Amino acid sequence: MTDASPSAGAPPSVRTWAGFAALCVGMFMAILDIQIVATSLPAMQAAIGIDPDQMVWIQTSYLIAEIVAIPLTGFLTRVFTMRGLFAVAIVLFTAASVGCGTSASFESLIAWRAAQGFSGGVMIPAVFAAVFQLFPGRGQAAATTLAGVLAVLAPTLGPILGGWITDGFGWRWLFFINVAPGVAALLVGWLLLPRQQPDFAHGRRLDIVALVLLALGLAMLELGLKAAPKSGWLAWDSLGRLAASAVLLAGFCALSLRHSLPLVDLRILRDRNFAAGCALSFVTGMGLFGMVYLMPVHLAFVRGHSAFAIGQIMLVTGAAQLAAAPLVVWLETRASPVSLTIFGFAVFGAGLLWSAWGSPAVDFDEMIAPQVLRGFGVMFCLLPPTRIALGWLPPDQTPNASGLFNLMRNLGGAIGLALVDTILFGRIMGHAEAIADQLRAGSRSMAAYVGGLPLERFTGAPFDAVDPDIEARVAPLVEKAAVAMAINEAWLMLALVTLAGGAIAVLVRPPASAPALSRG
Repeated sequence: MTDASPSAGAPPSVRTWAGFAALCVGMFMAILDIQIVATSLPAMQAAIGIDPDQMVWIQTSYLIAEIVAIPLTGFLTRVFTMRGLFAVAIVLFTAASVGCGTSASFESLIAWRAAQGFSGGVMIPAVFAAVFQLFPGRGQAAATTLAGVLAVLAPTLGPILGGWITDGFGWRWLFFINVAPGVAALLVGWLLLPRQQPDFAHGRRLDIVALVLLALGLAMLELGLKAAPKSGWLAWDSLGRLAASAVLLAGFCALSLRHSLPLVDLRILRDRNFAAGCALSFVTGMGLFGMVYLMPVHLAFVRGHSAFAIGQIMLVTGAAQLAAAPLVVWLETRASPVSLTIFGFAVFGAGLLWSAWGSPAVDFDEMIAPQVLRGFGVMFCLLPPTRIALGWLPPDQTPNASGLFNLMRNLGGAIGLALVDTILFGRIMGHAEAIADQLRAGSRSMAAYVGGLPLERFTGAPFDAVDPDIEARVAPLVEKAAVAMAINEAWLMLALVTLAGGAIAVLVRPPASAPALSRG
């Protein structure tokens, strides 16, 4: 090693902050690339001639590659070092972005998206590991907050940025826009991140069997979770994939626990605090991914807003996150991460619960208060649990631990989205039938809930016939009301899980040798 890491007593230098900022740019691009592309899938379909049933693979290929790469970060960091791995990852991500932007066929686009996902998946946990390696003392709270703000801000900005780019410049620029920041991050990171000696000999100890089991197991899990909401959890194409995933991942765990130098060191989960932090990360992923998914569904399918308008409405969440960030930095140096975590999950859960009582008429004005609560609370759900999981570990364990910690958040998001979709696909039809029955019974309260109906017809007395003109107006309104009801149930599920999940923090027991929180 030629550049020593900062000592615990010294304030972080400008060089350290600049190198860390380069890592954060890479992470931000990797997280942003999911939401920013989602807004332009129809434009890609028309331009390349993709079959509608294949469109999902533009996102799925990225997500599968990303979720496979995340737990490998510890192994790859040891082989290449933090600086070397970041350089390789950002080069691959930038090159893959160019490949996606120049793709003329579905096959090439999917291949480049997978390359993007793998390289992006490496950069995400690398940032949180770097917090505890580059900032062993002063500045750690601020660094954690910077990484956390960017991690949760990227999904919020994605829809509005994606809509603006696609409308103004075309969908290919969703990928070309990564080139300039990618090159800048590469140069800054290569020049300013600590120089360490790579351990290429460790790479020759790669457990190929464990790698194959991990990759196939996580891929099957992702595919099973995507199929289950539509096909049913007990259908062969979903249950078979989930069962195969369980067998493959069980085999991976068995190999990893027996190997002296495992691909992913699962033995770190024996640490009570780290295990609790991972559980908190899982619950946070469910709420975070779920809220970013449900708001556009309501605003697009119930309110009829464009992607750009949806992005503008969701900026309230981002503004609340930014406003909460300095407070979190200040409190992290003065309060227990356990108490901050419990507070954060309570506030975040309350924001989710607030949205569970909405009607089809809910729009920007009604969404301000719950968005503020969620944006404020989620910062406390992300940052203090990161300290709980990683803050008391030796620096040489943080890359592997950060990979597992971030994997749990992504797995929580994947399972949360599958449960949300299960509620939406499974409940909308039943709600629509129940609404129609109540309208036929003359329910004035249901007519008011649905909205847009002549209330003078609904007097509490049942009627069998409806004027054809009115029936044509009623059908789409009933459908939207049914969607709104199913969305409310999904919000309720996320809220209950989040509120209950906060109790996990009481399991944390700070070790006697834990360093005191420093101010900086």
